[in-house]
Amino acid sequence: MKSQNGVAAIEFAIILPLLVLLLFGTVEFGLLLYNQQVITNASREGARAGIVSQSPRLPDAQIAAVVTSYCGGNLITFGSPTTPNSVITRTGSTFQSDLTVDVTYNYSFLVLGSFGFGPMNLTARTVMKME
Repeated sequence: MKSQNGVAAIEFAIILPLLVLLLFGTVEFGLLLYNQQVITNASREGARAGIVSQSPRLPDAQIAAVVTSYCGGNLITFGSPTTPNSVITRTGSTFQSDLTVDVTYNYSFLVLGSFGFGPMNLTARTVMKME
């Protein structure tokens, strides 16, 4: 009967890369979903700031600043942070007019990027009626 010393170590060495990839994939996709939720909330915050009844209404630049500020404090980025792009569209500035806030963010993977997972564009859209 042959000795089987070290077989478990060799099997572990074969399986270890797959386990590490699975672990980092879970973490990275969790961060991706978290950042998607952050830009969704940022578009809601921007739309809410823009529809509140005040005179004069907030200009598009200030609504975009609300979105950028919210994302700056909540997005999880590793390395160089990228700021989200905001596009504000209005059908008017009177009561019951629509205000649309679109937010796009380019999410770069930390570890999975070296395995062929490229950057992903995350998008969120919120439409609210002017108060």
